[in-house]
Amino acid sequence: MATKKFNVTVNGTTYEVEVEEVKSSGGSAPVAKPAPAPAPKPAAAPAPAAPAKVSAGAGEHSIDSPMPGKIVKLVASEGAQVKAGEVLLILEAMKMQNEITADSDGVVKKFNVAAGQSVKAHESLVILG
Repeated sequence: MATKKFNVTVNGTTYEVEVEEVKSSGGSAPVAKPAPAPAPKPAAAPAPAAPAKVSAGAGEHSIDSPMPGKIVKLVASEGAQVKAGEVLLILEAMKMQNEITADSDGVVKKFNVAAGQSVKAHESLVILG
C-alpha cells in the first residue's frame, strides 16, 4: 500500500499527516494516521527597553522615523560629530533596511531608540545639536 504525506493547517497550526491508500473491493474508507503534535515554538525574546525619550532643546533638532519599522542597528554613537548624509542608524521596514542619515552637520546628542525596538512613523529617533 502506498503512503502519502500531507501538511494540514487547522486553526493556524500545521500538522504533518500520512494517508495510506487502500484499494479494496468493499472495505472501509481510508483512515488518516494522526501525526505527533508539533513542538511548541520557543517564546520570543522580549523587546529591548527603550531609552528615556528626550525632546530637542534650543539649537537642537530631532531626526524622526519616516515610517513604522524596527531599529536594526545604531551606527553612530552619542557624542559623535556627524556630517550631513552620514548614516546614524538602520531602520527595517517592509523587509528592507533603510539608512537613516543626518540631515545637517552636528553632534549626536541622544538616541531615543535602541537596537531591536519597534518604532512608529514620525517618532523621534535621534537628537542632533
